[in-house]
Amino acid sequence: MDIGVGSDTGGERDGEARRRTRDRRGRGMRGPGVAPARPGTPALRTARQRFDQLVLDVVTPLDERWHRHLGLVEYAVEDAPMLPDDWGDETVPLSSLVRGKGQQPTRLVIFRRPIEHRSTSRDELEAMVHTVVVEQLAELLNLTPGQVDERYAD
Repeated sequence: MDIGVGSDTGGERDGEARRRTRDRRGRGMRGPGVAPARPGTPALRTARQRFDQLVLDVVTPLDERWHRHLGLVEYAVEDAPMLPDDWGDETVPLSSLVRGKGQQPTRLVIFRRPIEHRSTSRDELEAMVHTVVVEQLAELLNLTPGQVDERYAD
C-alpha cells in the first residue's frame, strides 16, 4: 500500500490548493470590515466625533485670527439645547453664547443635532457650522459677520 501517492494529503485536491473562506454557511463576513489602526480603538469615527472635528476645523483659524480681541473663549459642542417648556415650536437655537463674567471665560456652544437636521450634505453642514460660528463671534466682537471672516458671504 502506497500512502503518499494519489491520496488527499496537505489539503490539496487535483493539483489545486484547497481554499478556506470565512463565509461559511453563507452568513457573510465575520468580524469588523475595517481593522482599527490601534487595537482596542474603533476604526471608524462616530457622527459626534466627526462633528466635533468639523467644529474644531472651523473654530481654530477664526480663534487664532481674533484671539487678541476675543480674550478667553471656550468652545463646546452639545447634542441639543435644553429648552424651557414655554419655548415656541417654530425655532430651535443652533448655538448659545454666554459672555464671561470676572474670571469666567466666554462660552460658545454649538448644538449638533439641530444643525445636522437642517443640513442635507457634508458641504452644507460645513457651511452651516461656519455661518453659526462667524455670526456668534461677530456678535461678541460687535462687528459684522463679513468683517470677522471674508468667506461669510460664500
